[in-house]
Amino acid sequence: MISLFPGDAQPSVDPWTAVPADERTPPDGRPWVYTNMIASPDGGTAVAGLSGGLGGPGDKTMFAALRSVADVILVGASTVREEQYRPSNPRETTVAARVARGQEARPIIAVVTRSLDLEPDLPLFADPDYRPIIFTAASSPADRRERIGSRADVITAGETGVDLTVALAELADRGHRTVLSEGGPSLNGQLIAADLVDEWNLSISPTLLGADSKRAAVGPLADGPPPKMTLSRVWTDESFLFCRWVRRTDS
Repeated sequence: MISLFPGDAQPSVDPWTAVPADERTPPDGRPWVYTNMIASPDGGTAVAGLSGGLGGPGDKTMFAALRSVADVILVGASTVREEQYRPSNPRETTVAARVARGQEARPIIAVVTRSLDLEPDLPLFADPDYRPIIFTAASSPADRRERIGSRADVITAGETGVDLTVALAELADRGHRTVLSEGGPSLNGQLIAADLVDEWNLSISPTLLGADSKRAAVGPLADGPPPKMTLSRVWTDESFLFCRWVRRTDS
């Protein structure tokens, strides 16, 4: 049970109802971009290289609820490899709700990879009825383009690196209105630096990691002032915190 605040007497909330009800109006020229990450109170995001060691039942519910409203799930190639990403497979009630909202039955996974360092035998490419999108650079090797092109839509979005502004504009042109970034930290850092994050969702796990685990976003500083966010809500479940921030409109 997820509650508004800690304590048995506090009212419970249903993420399956609340998350889809959140307002997400796309900015001009690109979809609404929101994140979902999990971290320890001391800032770490992975146990033995994987995020799953930080999770719990409530986190799994939030993960699925946030995915349920995404047109596209944006993810970096290293995360695809390390977490063994598969095509999204929502439950029947989620599919019905998505179709009723005018969305495709399953969100499309879009991978960001400058070098196209992906193997066609990855689980992501195992479903012949599911074609992910791969954003890459013009400089990526031609043989890798040919190899992956039979399993996915390969789109050039930059010369020597992936320009996320170009990639998001391409998704908007395809009619996609909501993009969920699941990281990893480098991809999130690039989105922040380009001022492309509209909503930040962070689950805080009751686990201290220490060591050198990456934080939820790493990378270059933004060219302009740091993006300002407003805390929208805080939920709790079994000592987990689920926090949502949205882009400030008064600055």
